[in-house]
Amino acid sequence: MPLFKLKNVIQNYSWGSKKSISDLFGVRNAKHEPQAELWMGAHPNGCSKVAETGELLSDVISQDNNAMFGSYTTFRFGELPFLLKVLAAESPLSIQVHPCKEKAQKGFERENKQGIPIQAANRNYKDANHKPEMVYALTFYKAMNGFRPIDDIIALFEQAQIDTLAGEVAALKDQLNTHGLKTFFSAIMSLQGKRKEAALSELYQAQKKPAKTSMARDAMQYSIEFTQHYKDDIGLFAPFMLNTIELAPGEAMFLHSETPHAYVKGTGLEIMASSDNVLRAGLTSKYIDVPELINNTKFTPIDPDNIKLSPILKEGRLSYPIPVDDFGFDILSATDKNQSQFLRSAEILFCIEGRATVTVDDRQLSLKAGESVFISYSSHSYQYQGNGVLARAYN
Repeated sequence: MPLFKLKNVIQNYSWGSKKSISDLFGVRNAKHEPQAELWMGAHPNGCSKVAETGELLSDVISQDNNAMFGSYTTFRFGELPFLLKVLAAESPLSIQVHPCKEKAQKGFERENKQGIPIQAANRNYKDANHKPEMVYALTFYKAMNGFRPIDDIIALFEQAQIDTLAGEVAALKDQLNTHGLKTFFSAIMSLQGKRKEAALSELYQAQKKPAKTSMARDAMQYSIEFTQHYKDDIGLFAPFMLNTIELAPGEAMFLHSETPHAYVKGTGLEIMASSDNVLRAGLTSKYIDVPELINNTKFTPIDPDNIKLSPILKEGRLSYPIPVDDFGFDILSATDKNQSQFLRSAEILFCIEGRATVTVDDRQLSLKAGESVFISYSSHSYQYQGNGVLARAYN
């Protein structure tokens, strides 16, 4: 079939919201569990199924890759190269980094040779792929993304007056470059024993004092919120080193591989290369491997004014500039007028709100909010109309 609805997997991670996906999209939550992510794609850790037949999407794809993807995507990737998710965070996710492709391949091969099971708690590399990703906010969405400018990091630590870390701050002031930032971040995230206790104790005192700047107030508020979930975690210092950001509904940001980040609260659409590789450094009860995370991190500050993506209006759709070829992301507004879209590979459409019909030749499917369809390359084009908003995932 060139066009079919998907039945998607819900991931019940502890940080997920019990209400957001249900409230937004009517997805039942009979057991009142935290519904953290809804996966749309063919990744083995949460593969979608064909709604009509129950077949795994990966099995359907494998029957004829060329018909599904076209020759270029088949040659370039050999599989569906992206994974689309609804992500609903009620509490903060871990401070994390995703590896670049080369290091993911080497790490995956290394851990295979070591005989570490794929689902083992101490497994860093679940696959051999990189994981750049983009987030499109469906609600107000709080996060951290990339290192702050070094001068801002110094200012925030000095305002907080963490005397235990005065030596590390002084060393960063003497080396205002990527090497100095790497040394500083590594030292903070590797704190142990009495020094860690002392630094956190001073942070708790700083949380009680009024901030002197809006930047310090914002960073401290994030840290206070983290304390409610992960007391005595070194990740409480992360907001002083990483950019904090809040996306309004309809705003988006991109996260490069090797960029430290954390999602804090809110619901959004997340599209990424098809990978489940996560290296963690804090704000989590899961396995932490700080040296491996450091080895997979680029210590280049990001200007906070350049984090949000500015969409480009193309033929009636909003297209987001993505700096990788694994995936693309558009927002389509369905109207009473029938609109056409040509395919360059397989696509997944997800209905964000309202209703829309999607048509390929003589096959027509109606979508309501929370439903999705897969469209194969062999369709060549499709039409859509209605009164809804569709997210378009493609490559």
